[in-house]
Amino acid sequence: MMHILAIETSCDETGVSILKDGRMILANLLSTQAATHAPFGGIVPELASRKHMEMVQPMVMQAIHQSGIKISEIDAIAVTYAPGLVGALVVGVSFGKALAYALNRPLIGIHHLEGHIQSIFLENPGLAYPFIALVVSGGHTNLYHVEKAGVYHSLGRSIDDAAGEALDKAGKMLNLGYPGGPVIDRLAKGEAPDQYRFPRAFLSKTSYDFSFSGLKTSLRTFLEKKTEGEVKSELSRIASAFQEAIVDVLAEKTLRAAGAFNVQTVVIVGGVAANSRLRARMSEEGERKGIEVLIPSPGFCTDNAAMIAMAAVGHFEKKDFASLDLNPAGSLALEEAVA
Repeated sequence: MMHILAIETSCDETGVSILKDGRMILANLLSTQAATHAPFGGIVPELASRKHMEMVQPMVMQAIHQSGIKISEIDAIAVTYAPGLVGALVVGVSFGKALAYALNRPLIGIHHLEGHIQSIFLENPGLAYPFIALVVSGGHTNLYHVEKAGVYHSLGRSIDDAAGEALDKAGKMLNLGYPGGPVIDRLAKGEAPDQYRFPRAFLSKTSYDFSFSGLKTSLRTFLEKKTEGEVKSELSRIASAFQEAIVDVLAEKTLRAAGAFNVQTVVIVGGVAANSRLRARMSEEGERKGIEVLIPSPGFCTDNAAMIAMAAVGHFEKKDFASLDLNPAGSLALEEAVA
């Protein structure tokens, strides 16, 4: 039996999970900081770090208790070390290193985006390679051709705002609070998305890169021409049209990549993969094109430690361990991390 304890502290959520034999989740705890950061309209890095420091130790102990195993039965400690908020990463990496040292167990450093991609295997253990993976969240919009286990070829990324970031900034402009993405999703349900038209930045017919800053600027210009009363009365229609502009670009590029690389499976992961319109649109388009579209359950889309544990399985089997001088990296490409 193999038990991996994983810690995730890359941004504003503290996650601890214990995975048995790469298949059975014995514990999966998550502490969100949304209420802490909401008054500021976004994440405050120092507050995020302090909250991680407060939560990580008791959550590890709670996960051990919930799992029903002894701490001595842990075979490895996995921790997210890049990318993310450096101060937040320091908390998880430092605790993970200390625990690995105290237990005399191997340490496994996991790239956050690899964790998201591997999250699909938590519910689809039989998924075969290769596949196209879209990682879409508040901090990342990346497209990969996943050739085989541990081999990720970058096809494109956001050159400015990530999709989730654009949704949250739109939420702020519309006075919806933070995070704005889930609120926009709720408002847009049941609304026709074509009552307003916002721009789609496809960049070029061959590009797999993403750009959403122009879309955000377009919304700001649109709102400047509206009265407060008009915006309030048209809020759901505006939200639907803005969301659709993002979904259009994500769907078009991802499915185009599947066709170009002759891949029959597309995987959508990351926080924005919980968006109901994106899930529905990708499933519809995939069915129409004969491409299987797999998306984790919403709880596995957002940052969580189970995905870090899942990603660590392959590293454990290859004995790809990190040394105790592992340092966090705020910015690091996935290809560099697994090279």
